[in-house]
Amino acid sequence: MSTVLNPNVDPAQVGTVAVIAHRNKSLGGGLDELRARLAGAGIDAPLWYEVPKSSKAPKKVRKALKKGADLIFLWSGDGMVQRCADVLAGTKAAVALLPAGTANLFARNLGIPDDLAEAVRIGLHGRRRTVDLGRLNGEHFAVMAGAGFDGDMIRGADRQLKGRLGRAAYMWTGLRHIRSDLARTRIAVDGAEWYDGEASCVLFGNVGTITGGIPAFEGARLDDGLLDVGVTTASGAIEWARTLGRMARGDADKSPYVRTTRGRKITVKFAKPLMYELDGGARRAVTRLKARVAPGALTVCVPEPSSTAPAAA
Repeated sequence: MSTVLNPNVDPAQVGTVAVIAHRNKSLGGGLDELRARLAGAGIDAPLWYEVPKSSKAPKKVRKALKKGADLIFLWSGDGMVQRCADVLAGTKAAVALLPAGTANLFARNLGIPDDLAEAVRIGLHGRRRTVDLGRLNGEHFAVMAGAGFDGDMIRGADRQLKGRLGRAAYMWTGLRHIRSDLARTRIAVDGAEWYDGEASCVLFGNVGTITGGIPAFEGARLDDGLLDVGVTTASGAIEWARTLGRMARGDADKSPYVRTTRGRKITVKFAKPLMYELDGGARRAVTRLKARVAPGALTVCVPEPSSTAPAAA
């Protein structure tokens, strides 16, 4: 799909535009095409920042905001979106996603295609929508976070492996960690004890669809003011195969190895340190997780409802 931009965009209406790009990510004709398309739409002098890795992006976001950026194009995958959203949460700047990463789950849940021309068009002409973010151990996330099996899987899918295998890297590392040990886990939701037992994985979802297009949290929405939480007791190849099969069919709630609920504040305590992750970015092992929802924390550019793009979560 290729879309021609409306050349009559009024830069004054768009405001100050910034581009923050992970230079090692690719989409369409690359950053040269992005420059050309913005220039063709009348945005010929955007604030422009390129970074070699996602951890360098927050500093550039702060710099763009200080210079008055109203619209920020993010050329990245979910990991850099998470780091940028952590800075942008609660600001008035709008985010236009240019899905150049491995999974691009946030963009997919919002109906933004991996087509550069269309993604730029949505950024300049699309609808502005405020969405929730999650906040886990002091950091915001846009899609999902998790610990245990999920954290080990993400940590194992390093940059080099993702470069070679793409999304299959997560499946590869998942198979390596499928026999991860169970850990005693206690979970409280909105102040009330919800779970106390052995678990192999705990997931927090801000959206319904996660890695591989799996509908993990039925009914989850980006603007419902709630976080979904799930706990898995699956251990070993057979139990995990049954669990993932149920999830792929959209009926995870019927699995004997899965429990889900939703709330505004969730506290998790593990009997031993477990790795955790936010939007595909691995973090250190911890024994405690504190999660909460940040309602309407981020403004994003999304397709109009009449668009042929997939319905947003």
